[in-house]
Amino acid sequence: MRLLVTGGAGFIGSTIVEAALQRGWSVRVLDSLRADVHGGDPVIDERVDFVRGDVRDAAVVASSLADIDVVCHQAAKVGLGVDFADAPDYVSSNDLGTAVLLAGMTVAGISRLVVASSMVVYGEGAYRGPSGITRPAARRVADLDAGHFDPRDDSGAELTPELIGEDAPLDPRNVYATTKLTQEYLATAWARSTGGTAAALRYHNVYGPGMPQNTPYAGVASLFRSALERGEAPRVYEDGAQRRDFVHVRDIASANIAAINWTADAEASTLRAFNVGSGTVHTIGEMAQQLSLHAGGPEPVVTGQYRLGDVRHITASSQRLQDELGWAPSMTFEDGMREFATAPLRAAVQ
Repeated sequence: MRLLVTGGAGFIGSTIVEAALQRGWSVRVLDSLRADVHGGDPVIDERVDFVRGDVRDAAVVASSLADIDVVCHQAAKVGLGVDFADAPDYVSSNDLGTAVLLAGMTVAGISRLVVASSMVVYGEGAYRGPSGITRPAARRVADLDAGHFDPRDDSGAELTPELIGEDAPLDPRNVYATTKLTQEYLATAWARSTGGTAAALRYHNVYGPGMPQNTPYAGVASLFRSALERGEAPRVYEDGAQRRDFVHVRDIASANIAAINWTADAEASTLRAFNVGSGTVHTIGEMAQQLSLHAGGPEPVVTGQYRLGDVRHITASSQRLQDELGWAPSMTFEDGMREFATAPLRAAVQ
């Protein structure tokens, strides 16, 4: 197996690379090592054929695709962003980069792709109300200012959050989410046009050793860990009761390996989406408590603050991935938080 991992020097990408190397695969990495992600040049495994370059550079992409069987596309600008001024960089990095890569794969005759997507394509998660399953509208600023964080239906009735499946309606609610869904649409168009096969892995909240620290684009797990390393209390937005599915990065890597293998036998001209989550529901407040406990740090502070564009509850059903690809998570929430509380992080972004 000859594998190209774009973004393979990053947090998730490097873990996928390690999993592939353990299987004896030949691995090439294409990564720009952009400073707002890495905070310094990471150590690249000497077994890897490393190419430093931007996935938006067609010439670099073409050379990186030489003699490759399958592409695992992880390169992206991640996170909610600071403000809408980030939009051009998100669209260029994620969507233009994906288009250039897919065009290069077409020329090179490569027909197998795994692309990193995200739970954010759904918007709010699945909810049950008095009349059945519903998808609430975006939360109103007036409600958030008043500390009313849980969505309600049009009649004002309370809603109960449920696990969301891949066939749920898609409703991206910020620029990052829109670019991730666009990546899926581009991959779908590529598959239909070329007869290729693609898997889109919709990651839920990923955490684990090697996360980047002290960057506005990092996930909440990294922000909590960074605060504890500074001797500060984790600051929890809203009331801390936001429901999430926290999935360990090594389980994300094993899901990618399963998806790569699936592309060898799947029907042509297909893109299949798979949620990747742990299958267990916890709150952001619970995560902060666990990290503080195992790091021996101060108790979390619940601030009541909020960010427009954040969703209240979203938790995954990963049943499709388990049924069709034979994948299962290996890390429990408790063991994962115990490890992550003192695990090394990547250098801070300057």
